Amino acid sequence: MAEVVLFHHVQGLTAGVLDFADTLRAAGHTVHTPDLLDGHTFDTIDEGMAYVRQAGFGAILERGKEAGEALPEALVYAGFSLGVMPAQLLAQTRPGARGALLMESCVPPSEFGDGWPAGVPVQVHGKDADPYFAGEGDIDAARALVAEAPDAELFVYPGEQHLFADNSLSSYDPDAARLLTERVLVFLDRVS
Repeated sequence: MAEVVLFHHVQGLTAGVLDFADTLRAAGHTVHTPDLLDGHTFDTIDEGMAYVRQAGFGAILERGKEAGEALPEALVYAGFSLGVMPAQLLAQTRPGARGALLMESCVPPSEFGDGWPAGVPVQVHGKDADPYFAGEGDIDAARALVAEAPDAELFVYPGEQHLFADNSLSSYDPDAARLLTERVLVFLDRVS
């Protein structure tokens, strides 16, 4: 079974993120859920972004990097939205990565080095009309990543909800979340 570090989104380590981690655990995987926001959770993306801006994106990214580096090397790095930043950084730069799950965000691989590392499989998930994923260029970065990496998949779901896999938020889309979860579990079984 896979060992996963799962980084939460900008609204914090919500009950929905913890439920997603528990679903992976129920399938036999070990899942770590570091808290990048010092126990804070937020009702809206805007409130979470205000906290992140105050703390500094660099500081949040460093917290994620430190949390990942405190764990064994043979990890799958996973993140939702903001959590994709440390997940992608670690998957690209830390030796031994088993894979990456980038949910609702993706940055160009050139942000963290010379490109996607050979032998590290990756899945990217997002909504086709999500104002963050589709509207801010993440979908384009995901398409470029899939074109570059030999073992990469992009799954695009219909709709505009951001954070659609978090069952504790009003943006939750049960059908898309179920399909995302099924695909993630297949991926984890494959890289185990």
